[in-house]
Amino acid sequence: MSSILNADDIKKALDAFAVADSFDHKRFFEIVGLKSKSSDDVKKVFTVLDADNSGFIEEEELKFVLKGFAKDGRDLTDKETKAFLKAADKDGDGKIGIDEFAALVKE
Repeated sequence: MSSILNADDIKKALDAFAVADSFDHKRFFEIVGLKSKSSDDVKKVFTVLDADNSGFIEEEELKFVLKGFAKDGRDLTDKETKAFLKAADKDGDGKIGIDEFAALVKE
């Protein structure tokens, strides 16, 4: 992940949401610098977060999304995970595809 994003920005973003139930995907993507990245870089980040390489980020993977940015990232709470999924899952299939993820990042 640090080959795509600045390590200091990753740390800042993780620190900003260290408290349970404080996660805000829009602010996170902004702080971490993903919002200003190219669509290719956004796709690379998606690939890292898609742990099982299914082409989707499922709810279980979403819970560990902060760990995808840094090993010491915390797990999202169930409430945060469901809110994140709801914000991104535009077609209602219960998972986030690459296009849904890219749209969410650029919001």
